[in-house]
Amino acid sequence: MNDSLPHNELPLPEYDHVPIGHLPARISSLDSAQVQQLIDYERAHGNRLPVVLVLESRLDALNNGAEPSGALPTDFPEVSAPAGGSAVSPDTTTAPKINPPSHGDPTNPAR
Repeated sequence: MNDSLPHNELPLPEYDHVPIGHLPARISSLDSAQVQQLIDYERAHGNRLPVVLVLESRLDALNNGAEPSGALPTDFPEVSAPAGGSAVSPDTTTAPKINPPSHGDPTNPAR
């Protein structure tokens, strides 16, 4: 049975799109119940070990006397794909020819 909250009810807006490097700062304002909600959601959905470890570390800190830091930071940059798509062109899709090593042809072991 899945007891985790639906995505739109999580205590951290856009939780699924927060880069792991920003996660510690983004969860610093949450209390232990809110962090536990994120842990439950993560385990039920992505179950990404690095994310679970960050969340469990924060929950442990809160359970050992740490306090939520105040307001939820909102000044994080958007993470998105580059505009205009990939910079790949027909000129960059083929690799240069590779010369065999100086000690012989690797496709002909008998030589």
